[in-house]
Amino acid sequence: MTAINDNLFGVHTQALDLWQRRSEVLASNLANADTPGYLARDIDFKKALSSASASGNSLPMTITQQGQIDPAAQAADQLAWRTPSQPTMDGNTVDTQVEQANFAANGVHYQASLSFITAQIHMLRTAITGGQ
Repeated sequence: MTAINDNLFGVHTQALDLWQRRSEVLASNLANADTPGYLARDIDFKKALSSASASGNSLPMTITQQGQIDPAAQAADQLAWRTPSQPTMDGNTVDTQVEQANFAANGVHYQASLSFITAQIHMLRTAITGGQ
């Protein structure tokens, strides 16, 4: 993210990226709930956000040639295997109720960050136009 976005929206721009990535991971878990041997994964949000925030103080990574590591894929490094609460006979570790609850909570967090950014933009627009 640029320094301007970081100053205006704080950590919410990076949080949106992580909430979106976590939605994809949770949706993948739900889609594979009946796949034998599928191991559920999740993102450690606190760890991923702290590493994303810490990297904001350094120079951004850019891809100069095709095939180099994509900085956007760094969230994939934060994936961890979920510990099953009730193991199944087929080796699948997805608990659909837990995944659905996490997916719903993740959506609430995503919406909260998005609402904050929207409020900041509205406040800036009001300041620029003089409240008209």
